[in-house]
Amino acid sequence: MRFRHPDGSIVHLAYCTNVHPAETLDGVLAQLRDHCEPVRRRLGRDRLGIGLWLAKDAAHALVTDPSALRGLRTELDRRGLEVVTLNGFPYEGFGAEEVKYRVYKPDWADPERLDHTSALARVLAGLLPDDVAEGTISTLPLAWRTAYDDERAETARTALRTLAQRLDAIEELTGRSIRVGLEPEPGCVVETTRDAIAPLTAIAHDRIGICVDTCHLATSFEDPDTALDALTEARVPVVKSQLSAALHAEHPHLPEVREALSAFAEPRFLHQTRTATAAGLRATDDLDEALGGHALPDGAPWRAHFHVPLHAAPAAPLTSTLPVLRTALTRLVGGPAPLTRHLEVETYTWQALPPELRPRGRSQLAEGIAAELTLARDLLTDLGLKELP
Repeated sequence: MRFRHPDGSIVHLAYCTNVHPAETLDGVLAQLRDHCEPVRRRLGRDRLGIGLWLAKDAAHALVTDPSALRGLRTELDRRGLEVVTLNGFPYEGFGAEEVKYRVYKPDWADPERLDHTSALARVLAGLLPDDVAEGTISTLPLAWRTAYDDERAETARTALRTLAQRLDAIEELTGRSIRVGLEPEPGCVVETTRDAIAPLTAIAHDRIGICVDTCHLATSFEDPDTALDALTEARVPVVKSQLSAALHAEHPHLPEVREALSAFAEPRFLHQTRTATAAGLRATDDLDEALGGHALPDGAPWRAHFHVPLHAAPAAPLTSTLPVLRTALTRLVGGPAPLTRHLEVETYTWQALPPELRPRGRSQLAEGIAAELTLARDLLTDLGLKELP
């Protein structure tokens, strides 16, 4: 979906396909047929943007076989789909029964991460629509915080500098500019936008910036205006933003609230949980850890890293952090010029919701994703952007 900003530039809105498990190119092609095109049809649009997730095997197949890449581009066109951004965070196995800490491997101190991201950049340059010259990729925020020492930190910085050089070369060869954004996430070396400033200014290359995920921003109790002010002052580019909402519990000391939260403590994904205290953030790596004892004080609200559907906040006594998304979006694209032109709805946890909230089959999932995109569209038009055909 495309929107014209009042300054004349084009803002792209997509939804991320990491909600649909696929490890191979054949799986990706099936996604387009079984999920992405049905979402487009429900929205009644001739064209729909998707934020494509390509696991390592699919990316390898595309980067080593030009005919496969042309075939994917043809299939996108045939189904009324376009790609301007990729989700390069998960490397493989994102559809596994248990993902948890595995999603943070390989990290930016491992050569595989550089090779994979370089491959994604080459693929994206070949997938961009003819009238689009810039693509973006979101990636792991360096590493999970444990086992990350000074030596691995320097290795990661060197890898990102090498990536920037490769992105320069891609533009020289193709005329397409690809930028990569570190995506701050609770528990990682770069947990907050503030954490991103030092490593990104050390790299000092405008092709390497930040991806602002509004669920992660909210989970860490960051104020969107303060965070984006700091990034602007530090000249850190907001490469893209993922529109998402976290799980919010206003009164976690109440038994009924803990019971409601327990329904979201599931075995597949990590749901880092935070609360803000006078002494700073208190944290657990997962929701069940927070619920299991006294790891978190319960005198103030809790937020958990659980991407809940944008258009359907959990029932009371829980809610979502959609207000944080609204504030962030206002700052990102509501000013005289957009801070980023690539927006991506990223609710990958539909099948991890409590059983009664999960979609029953492809049709209900498509309806839910379409409803999220409709909400995002309405937020953008309310900010003065004009939806384009």
